[in-house]
Amino acid sequence: MGKVAIVTGGIGGLGTAMCKALCAQGRTVVAAYYPAEADKAAEWQKARKEEGLDIAVYPVDVSDLESCAQLVAKVEADLGPVEILVNNAGITRDSVFKRMTDAQWLAVINTNLNSLFNMTKPVFEKMTSRGWGRIINISSVNGQKGQFGQANYSAAKAGAHGFTMALAQEGAKAGVTVNTISPGYIGTDMVMAIAEEVRNKIIATIPVGRLGTPEDIARTVAFLADDEAGFITGADMYVNGGLYIH
Repeated sequence: MGKVAIVTGGIGGLGTAMCKALCAQGRTVVAAYYPAEADKAAEWQKARKEEGLDIAVYPVDVSDLESCAQLVAKVEADLGPVEILVNNAGITRDSVFKRMTDAQWLAVINTNLNSLFNMTKPVFEKMTSRGWGRIINISSVNGQKGQFGQANYSAAKAGAHGFTMALAQEGAKAGVTVNTISPGYIGTDMVMAIAEEVRNKIIATIPVGRLGTPEDIARTVAFLADDEAGFITGADMYVNGGLYIH
């Protein structure tokens, strides 16, 4: 059995591609899903089995520390030590700041930023004690450049890489790498639901002339999770088609 990998937000568009890429790498993959989506997770798992992929599904509320600790404990009891963690779960609650409520702010900060602490806390020390680990945090181009109407989301996603840079320094000598991936506009269901006229305007701003695919992000996850990627840590991988270059 390969190294155990948890992907939070594992049954979404990006998460699905990540799970498949890690399976192809020989990992034992766990797709973690929001507890209210149990029916969707069961259908998702069935679809993966029909594709020949055996991916475990476990519920977790990434905004709750105890829920994350329980997930890790259950996975470790069932499958073995968690050696790869992809912090992918995220939400949006967009609003111009003057109308943004504290509930919108806190929902995004708790799910997109506090979740990194909540999920990483139960696995990090064990990774360092074993001398190997891969932690991959999914940020966003909007955490780098900001975005109108996304003060909450941009703040959380910028914080994600700050977390990466600090933790990378703590894990480096113990063989644990911590990296960020910052996707640009990806052709997920959410983006494809945008009106075509608006979507075409977005594509016009991307130098490579297209939206990214979930597989573009998943390949980067697999690259950073690879056994041979031990010299890459504290990095922010821009996967945005040239939309933002720094």
